[in-house]
Amino acid sequence: MSKKCLVVDDSKVIRKVARHILETMNFTVDEAVDGRDALAQCLHMPPDVILLDWNMPVMSGMEFLRALRESDLPVRPKVVFCTTENGLGHIRAAIEAGADEYVMKPFDRETLESKLQIVGMA
Repeated sequence: MSKKCLVVDDSKVIRKVARHILETMNFTVDEAVDGRDALAQCLHMPPDVILLDWNMPVMSGMEFLRALRESDLPVRPKVVFCTTENGLGHIRAAIEAGADEYVMKPFDRETLESKLQIVGMA
């Protein structure tokens, strides 16, 4: 059975690129346009892994991580956050908030696959 990935990004282009890469890796892909949309989907039917954008309107990646952590999901999805900011403080903050790994944008299949392997999803 294929694993399910939720791609959370306010950019339609990024969601499309990520979907294409993930589908070639046999993932079932759902999309969310912001953190609030993503949280609603997770509470309804949690994915195995979330590819999470950092800067989004309505609810940011950091706010989403906090809300996910406070939810009563029996099993928390793995979270790989995507960012254009590579400052160590920024990355540390995301990991402390509950992200499992991070990937720099723009990413390719090889990079994404290696990050998914690290979190046990590829």
